[in-house]
Amino acid sequence: MSQDPLALLATLLQLPPPWKVTGYQIDPAAKTLHITLQWPPGYFPLCPVCNEQVPTHDHRAERYWQHLSCMGYRTELICKLPRARCPMHGVHSVRTPWADPSSRMTRDQESYCIQVLLACPTVTAAAELLGLSYDMVHHVRQRAVERGLLRRDTSQVQRLCIDDKNFLRGSSFVTILSALDQGRVLEVTPERTKQAAVNALSSLPESVRQQVTAVAQDMWDPYQCAVEQVLPQAAIVHDRFHIVKHLNDAVNKVRRAENAELKAKGDLTLSGQRFVFLKNPQNWSQKELDAFDAMQHMELKVSRAWRLKELFGQLYSYHSETWARKFFARWFVSATHSRLPLLSKVAWMIKNRLDNVVSYAEHRITNAVAEGLNSKIQSLKTAARGFRNFAHYRIAILFHCGGLQLAP
Repeated sequence: MSQDPLALLATLLQLPPPWKVTGYQIDPAAKTLHITLQWPPGYFPLCPVCNEQVPTHDHRAERYWQHLSCMGYRTELICKLPRARCPMHGVHSVRTPWADPSSRMTRDQESYCIQVLLACPTVTAAAELLGLSYDMVHHVRQRAVERGLLRRDTSQVQRLCIDDKNFLRGSSFVTILSALDQGRVLEVTPERTKQAAVNALSSLPESVRQQVTAVAQDMWDPYQCAVEQVLPQAAIVHDRFHIVKHLNDAVNKVRRAENAELKAKGDLTLSGQRFVFLKNPQNWSQKELDAFDAMQHMELKVSRAWRLKELFGQLYSYHSETWARKFFARWFVSATHSRLPLLSKVAWMIKNRLDNVVSYAEHRITNAVAEGLNSKIQSLKTAARGFRNFAHYRIAILFHCGGLQLAP
């Protein structure tokens, strides 16, 4: 059954009345399809501010919007938009049902671009697949993030994580604020200063800031000061893995110093045993287990340091801050009387921040979510061969890790 091609195109475009298709032009050589649209004369347009029917003022010059390709033909919509003359709001171009005011793409085309961007590692790769310029595709991603931030619901955010991530080479960093329970990035700010953290935390609505109960972070003092300033009611929980890293570093330094002493005497007991003291004992091979048992009988300094490090892990099994403090008091005495200055130094560092260490007993949060997001961000950086522009870096992070509603 034959159908009027103009009516067919209007149906495919899902044009609401009184918009209508007035013509189309196919160029087989250029492989393009141009579809002309019109707001019919005699119909009052709607004011885009108050949505009331008002007289037509005039028409703008022809504008083009790229649409989804049709059978391999680049498809564009063409229309002279009427301008509505509203007595309350002045003269404004009417809104189109097929595109956002600032876009030169239809919503269908923009949604498809977003899907391609999510599947591609870089904007360049997406642009090549779409047959568009880099700038056009980047602007699609930028608008998607802006839309997503306006739509974002943060009413359920109660536990946060604040961490840093390398930006450029050297000591250039950004501060990343994440929602732990939702596993998404909330904001990215340049540098890793107190002000950067304050800006990131302050980006949340006041109602959300008041309901935050805990923030996981490492021992970076500027971040702690920022949390205390912006979220005075929130508990700070120092990330357990950062603390264990300090203990592992101390154990490794003890091992290196003792290995140097033993090698000077011709004893190679500790040579090649670095990872025995760094690995989880549950992951030891039989060879590593036998080597460790042999070293235990030698009463080495590194063995004492390793036992203290392993013993400290019990602190995180307590669900009461009171019992966690009691355990730490006993561990602290053992560490500071171990005749191991490196372990004693770490013990004092933990003691000076004990409130924010034992708070884990109640809140039981870590930076694990942030580390997972950092891994995803690093893959974006690697694929793009780095970012020189912070604004582009922030948009890429929020686009892929922000959990935003991106579609127009």
